[in-house]
Amino acid sequence: MDTEDKPRTGILNLDVLSCPICVEPFTIPIFQCDNGHLACSSCCPKLRNKCPSCSWPVGHSRCRAMETVLESISIPCQNAGFGCTTKLIYGEESTHEKTCTFSPCSCPVKDCNYTGSCKDVYVHYKNLIHPNPQSTSQRYRVRCGESFSVKMNISDNLVIGTLYKERLLFTVQSFRKSYGVYVIVSCIAPSSPKVGKFSYCITYTIDGHSITYKSPELKKIQRVSFHTPQENYMLIANSSLHGESLEMRICIKKEKRDKTNDIKGPHQKRRAEGDGTIRRTAPSTPGLRKLSYRPSYSDDGQILI
Repeated sequence: MDTEDKPRTGILNLDVLSCPICVEPFTIPIFQCDNGHLACSSCCPKLRNKCPSCSWPVGHSRCRAMETVLESISIPCQNAGFGCTTKLIYGEESTHEKTCTFSPCSCPVKDCNYTGSCKDVYVHYKNLIHPNPQSTSQRYRVRCGESFSVKMNISDNLVIGTLYKERLLFTVQSFRKSYGVYVIVSCIAPSSPKVGKFSYCITYTIDGHSITYKSPELKKIQRVSFHTPQENYMLIANSSLHGESLEMRICIKKEKRDKTNDIKGPHQKRRAEGDGTIRRTAPSTPGLRKLSYRPSYSDDGQILI
């Protein structure tokens, strides 16, 4: 007979692993009164260490048996189907899953229902020819830190590109409003620190004049939204538009460290202050001095026309 200890499976009502007072999953330490009624460490002070079931003192004696049960329970991440192999202690699932690298993302191409991890979505988009090529007619394959040109129609609303080395997708979206056009760049990825932090810069040029917007953060999204953005966008006023076409240069950078901690001199300081601002420069003309000025702008980094 095999006498080795082997894990055995069974059925457990998970309600017994939750505090009967706050109904939240138990976390260690767990306390009990002399009658065996349980309470989590957060609830004991709120009850003034008085058991709500029998009025006996609670919050001084640990329930080691229940703590041992919790320590023995291993729960797979809900994103296991997308590749996550992390095993979690009961009660810690929500903390992990908020920043799990394998949180599902959706393909940004219209009418495509593919869902997977951000890396899988990248491979899916790169290798698949979609039946509706509207959003994929211009595939932008770029490297972080290198500027590239984007041409899009405002009415198209969306173009998609690939960050080659990082194996991530990014989107450029435009939103027409009565006073101008919003432009925003996003990354198809969960908000996990392991994905990395990115920033971006947009330069829009018309008749030789340039408007530049620098954002300190490239927002990560798991699904493309067609709602008007509330932050981290560039606003191009109607007076600066030329028909339905937008021609821009975009540069996406991956932030390796917090640059605010590296400011040591005036040159670094001036560079750091450039994030989130808009500047206009006049084209160079022979015989004329090149002028530049810094217009007023709102709190969200948009130029005030």
